[in-house]
Amino acid sequence: MDTMTLWHLTGWEFAALAFAALLVGFSKTAVSGANTVSLAIFAAVLPARASTGILLPVLIAGDVLAVLTYRRHAHWPTLWRLFPAVGVGVAVGTLFLVWADDAVVRTSIGVILLLMAGVTVWRRRQAEAADASRASDSSEASDSSEASDGGGASSRSGRVKARSYGVLGGFTTMVANAGGPVMSMYMLSAGFRKLGFLGTSAFFFLIVNVSKVPFSAGLGLIDGRSLLLDAVLVVFVVPGAFLGRWAVERINQRLFERLVIAATVVGGLQLLLT
Repeated sequence: MDTMTLWHLTGWEFAALAFAALLVGFSKTAVSGANTVSLAIFAAVLPARASTGILLPVLIAGDVLAVLTYRRHAHWPTLWRLFPAVGVGVAVGTLFLVWADDAVVRTSIGVILLLMAGVTVWRRRQAEAADASRASDSSEASDSSEASDGGGASSRSGRVKARSYGVLGGFTTMVANAGGPVMSMYMLSAGFRKLGFLGTSAFFFLIVNVSKVPFSAGLGLIDGRSLLLDAVLVVFVVPGAFLGRWAVERINQRLFERLVIAATVVGGLQLLLT
């Protein structure tokens, strides 16, 4: 029995999943947050709860490729600040999945994504004058460092923001693999430039997604059937990652930020409308 028969997939449905897997690779190496579109496709083709378990190994494959590509650009102090709060969010998300049905999962994540996008746009407009000094790509060499670091590592507001986004990111990534947009909003608000953004995100999601595997397996979201489908879909992640690596060198900083926000809005709307 092949995977299409096992999951009762039509040719068009499998093609949609393959495209979503390719988009995962692209998002991991180019526009973080774009994989919310993949999330929506998986949830539309497959049962919403089951789709989260099937998508997780595909995301991990993309994370591995992203780490290999941008490993030199990660900012570890930011990661260490986020991980404790993310752990809390993952635990809350696991409890949420015990009782939440598909409709509640989709609606909750969609609302959160749109809220995060709105907050980020508002903050970016407020800080537009300050950002003008770093709008040029001439400072590309500083990509591996944080720019404003969300208000400062030691400031009270900076710590509160990191914890808030961390809990939300952990919750959304556990419930629907939708932590990418939430953490993208945090990275943008912290002033990361392209390569620092992608390098820090790559390590963050590789570590977080691998840590989610035992929880997902315990909830029955990952099993032999899901892994069989994953083995086929992972093949499509690789060309997507190469396409993303090619594209990111041709996207300037301002367009990059707009694409991240747009992908977040699209993903949130698709979750609410499916």
